[in-house]
This record gives sequence, structure tokens and C-alpha cells, in this order.
Amino acid sequence: MATVTDHRPSAPTVSGTPGGTRKRSKILQFNWIGGGLSWIWLFIVMLPIYWIIITSFKTQDTYFITNPLAPPSDFSFANYKTVIESDVARYFINSVIVTAGAIVPAVLISFMAAYAIVRGAGSRVLRLMNGVFVMGLAIPLQAVIIPVYLIIIRLQMYDTLAAIIMPSIAFAIPLSVLVLSNFIRDVPKELFESMRMDGASEWGTLWRLAFPLTRPALVTVTIYNALGIWNGFLLPLVLTQSPDNRTIPLALADFSGQFGVNVPAIAASVTLTTLPIVILYAVGRRQLLSGLTAGFSK
Repeated sequence: MATVTDHRPSAPTVSGTPGGTRKRSKILQFNWIGGGLSWIWLFIVMLPIYWIIITSFKTQDTYFITNPLAPPSDFSFANYKTVIESDVARYFINSVIVTAGAIVPAVLISFMAAYAIVRGAGSRVLRLMNGVFVMGLAIPLQAVIIPVYLIIIRLQMYDTLAAIIMPSIAFAIPLSVLVLSNFIRDVPKELFESMRMDGASEWGTLWRLAFPLTRPALVTVTIYNALGIWNGFLLPLVLTQSPDNRTIPLALADFSGQFGVNVPAIAASVTLTTLPIVILYAVGRRQLLSGLTAGFSK
């Protein structure tokens, strides 16, 4: 009796080819290298922060005779007490007024300008405005500080907080318009057309559609500009004179004298003045990360 032999090919066994194994090993090797470099970069970034924090708890007498990177043997809050007693609350309030007074108008103006540029792309006037905003990115503050000073003098705004707010608004607008316009371009045109078919005006489309969809970009430009204005030193130095209108960066100069510098007190003041920015970043971290990639999806 003849036997029937099955000549069907056997099922292939699941085994990686040598080429695929080599590719996977290369990917793993690259990941190890990238991870190692990331940890090195994290160490480089965290080292100054660690130094500032531990120095703020040292006394001025022990700072110069101990290892700069060694933690203090006895934690002292005397530096924070010195900073608080030096009327830093007034400087803090001035910085808050300047930052909020510049950020709110700058972001609103930039948002409306970016919407007009994107929605009216065929207009020559709007294209010219876009070019003017882009040119503003090429003008550093240091190059125009003298004309700004003369304008503030003519407007009789010298030695006021408004003298810091007005130029800060002008220098915050160009980058904000660039980021927001790129983000608005990513919004599908069908959404704008559907709003128009529903009878919504341009003003209603701006606040009911564009504003909610561009919230990550709005948070991004808000945090970025707030960080620059909060740490700004040149404008308060040139445009103000009296101690009542000083901001936080100028207040740090109070801890440096003719014959020495109170480094632990400066570290304590830096730690206190950095907390608002850290809190602002922690609140808007997710929108900030998504907003940083605005305009790069295409």
C-alpha cells in the first residue's frame, strides 16, 4: 500500500536573521550612547542649580573656606532673612507688574496679528506687516537702547514702570507673531469655512475657534517672553533710577559692595526670584512642550 508523502513546505520558524540582529544591536548601542549623553547633559545643567541652592544656606564667613560643592554642615536661613528684610517684596511686586503689564498686551496683539496674517495671506498690506515682524527678530535690544531711551525721555516716562513695559511689549511681539502664525496655519481650513457657513464673523471665529486651538502656542510664547522680561536687566538699568522702581535683577546689585560680594545672599535671592518662573513652567509644561513644535508638522 503506497504511502502519501506530504511535500508542503514546513512553516518558517521565527528566528531573527543575522542582518536584523545586527540592526537591533546597533539601535540598542545608539540608545545607550544617547542615554549616556543625556545623563551627562543633565549633570551639567543641574550642577549650577545645586550650587546655588546649597550656597544659599551657607554663611558668608564659611563660604570662602569650604568646598563650593559640599553641602553646608549647618543649614542657615540667615541669607533668606537678609533678602526679605532688604525690601525685596517691593522689587518682586515691581517685576510682577512689569511682566504682567507687558505679557498680556503683547500676547493679545501678537495673536490677533498672527490671525490676520494667516487669514488674509493674499493682502499686500498683511504680507508687508509680516515682513516687518520678521525683521524685528533681527534687531537686538542692545542696538536700539539709546533711541529707546530718547523716546522715553520725550514721552516723559523716564523712571516709571511704564518705561520698562512699553519697550518690552515691542520686543516680545515679533517672535510671538512668528510662533502663533505657524500654529494657526496648522488649523484645517475646513474648520474656518464651517464657522463662516454657520454665520460666525471673523471676530467670533478668532475667539471661538482659533483661540482654543492655539492655546499651547499661547502658553509657549507667554512663558518664553515672561522669562525674558522677568530676568531683564538692561531696560530697568537704563530707564529707571529711583529705588522705588527697581526690579528683581537690579535688586541683586544691593548685595555687592565696594570691597566684597555677599555670594550666599545673592544665591538666596536668585533662588527666591526663580520660584515664580518654575511654578509657571510646572503649570504650563504640557502646553509648552506641544507649542514648541508648532509649525513643524508639515
